[in-house]
Amino acid sequence: MVRQTDILICGSGSAGLCAAAWFAKCGVDFTILDKRPGPMERGQADGVQCRTVEVFESFGIAEDLLRASYHVLEVAFWSLNEQGKLIRAKRVADTEPGLSHMPHVILNQARLNAILLDYMHSQSGREVAYGYAVKHVQLPSTSVSDPAHAQYPVSVIAEKDGNEEIFHAKYVLGCDGAHSSIRKSLGYRMLGDSTDAIWGVMDIYPRTAFPDIRRKATIHSASGNLLIIPREGGSLVRFYVELPPGTQAQHVTLADLHATARRIFTQYDLDFSETYWWSAYSIGQRLVDHFTASAGTSSSSSPVDCQPRVFLTGDACHTHSPKAGQGMNVSLQDGYNLGWKLAHVLQNRASPLLLRTYERERGMVAKDLIDFDRELMQTFSKKGSANAKEFSEAFIKAGRYTAGLTAKYEDSEIVAAGRSQQGRAPGLVVGMRFPSAQVVRFCDARAMQLVRALPADGRWRIVVFAGKIGDGKTIRRLERLAKFLEGTDGPVKRFTPNGADVDAFIEPIVVFSGKRVELEQELIPPYFWPETGKWKMRDIHKVFVDDESYNSGHGHAYQKYGVNVADGVLAIVRPDQYVSLVTDLDDHRSVGQFFEGVCL
Repeated sequence: MVRQTDILICGSGSAGLCAAAWFAKCGVDFTILDKRPGPMERGQADGVQCRTVEVFESFGIAEDLLRASYHVLEVAFWSLNEQGKLIRAKRVADTEPGLSHMPHVILNQARLNAILLDYMHSQSGREVAYGYAVKHVQLPSTSVSDPAHAQYPVSVIAEKDGNEEIFHAKYVLGCDGAHSSIRKSLGYRMLGDSTDAIWGVMDIYPRTAFPDIRRKATIHSASGNLLIIPREGGSLVRFYVELPPGTQAQHVTLADLHATARRIFTQYDLDFSETYWWSAYSIGQRLVDHFTASAGTSSSSSPVDCQPRVFLTGDACHTHSPKAGQGMNVSLQDGYNLGWKLAHVLQNRASPLLLRTYERERGMVAKDLIDFDRELMQTFSKKGSANAKEFSEAFIKAGRYTAGLTAKYEDSEIVAAGRSQQGRAPGLVVGMRFPSAQVVRFCDARAMQLVRALPADGRWRIVVFAGKIGDGKTIRRLERLAKFLEGTDGPVKRFTPNGADVDAFIEPIVVFSGKRVELEQELIPPYFWPETGKWKMRDIHKVFVDDESYNSGHGHAYQKYGVNVADGVLAIVRPDQYVSLVTDLDDHRSVGQFFEGVCL
């Protein structure tokens, strides 16, 4: 049997499902294959960093995640005192206050995947095709003459119930894990090494008087080191246990893990009512030599023929230790980075050249992850109370990284730091994710996070910090900006599909500063509250004010972003909530040039 699909996703892990969430929302054709017989029932990953919760929020599905999970608010560091007694040396906030409006939480990957699956189905009606073992991916070595094959140039052979099936696709995502068949059939290698350190991990129901059993904690003792991660539900706890030197992972038993954990707990009794799951592994850090694959070229090929056609994501291209809680999160964000770009290309909104930014952006993130993981694990495994102190200090210092908030993409078609006026908004760093702040919605006085106005629906945003309410130049500058954006030569007119709403591709968001009650709706240029939708009603939900709310205080958004109220600023924000450009409100030329370099 031969099938055709625009996008073939091989593997239904976090990366594949996050990309599928984009495709479902944007109405793009896709198919997901997975070798499992059904949905994941018990995942090994569980740490959900702040940025990942923000991603779920962008799809409108964070509530289920937050309700079901354990919220990590504090970390305790335990070590031995001079008398050899285990003591709590320090307690700190798990995430530095103000880094994100979302918490770090713990939830089994199977439940997290189920939330994404439900969203994918609700948006598109699509299901995962289970029981398919992907065997091989094939790219044409030269340009092809068959029109059908030229349109769907990537071939994937998969086997189900002993029968081979062939899938032809425009693009293929290799989301099939550390032993990726897609990666192997491309001939790509994982580069890196393993250490001699062996760790065990177990999900347990412990009986103990240890006071921090329901708090994230690290223990450094003479018998080894241990990391405690409380799990959702109030009783289940995960232990990461350092095993003695010379241990071989394949020879480790559950009894070994129990005995080592008891020794590390020293004066505290520890019994195990039940062990839900356990494993042992050696620590290694590996990175693939290439993240994408293109079709072969010939003398007649155009640059577009060389576009990436196969993309590796998640464990298929980077592996590391699990204790920093990064694996599932970085994988999911691979899919979040790639999904909207593929949707743009398939919807003819952007050139296929846009797809080259995937490897440049996520390859850098993966390399940083490997370096960070190696350093953190070396520090964690050191012995002695002095090194326990060193680890706690390193852990605190790395908090912004472990929250998933340090990724900074370099200049490209969609990141214009070199053309930005960064000093006008130091808190909106070009190339980094748009941080949220509380604002008040003008139309209904609702206090809300500004990023709630930037959902993951495939649209670009122009966020306009217009300045002070009551200042005569504020409205005049908005009028000039509106005239440019929707004018004949402006980006909205040029790049919005014919017949679509004026905000269907580029949406304006306005944030004033001052007293909300001193501004009337009719003073705001109509472009910023356009007639849209089935009934062509005025959309008055795009205007916000940095003001005191009735019940939630003041968000001080201008202060957080470093925006001068007298000057204002304009920021272009990508569909994945990363900042592309920061410039003056009157710098219309830079805005136009930016979209000319991205859009079709």
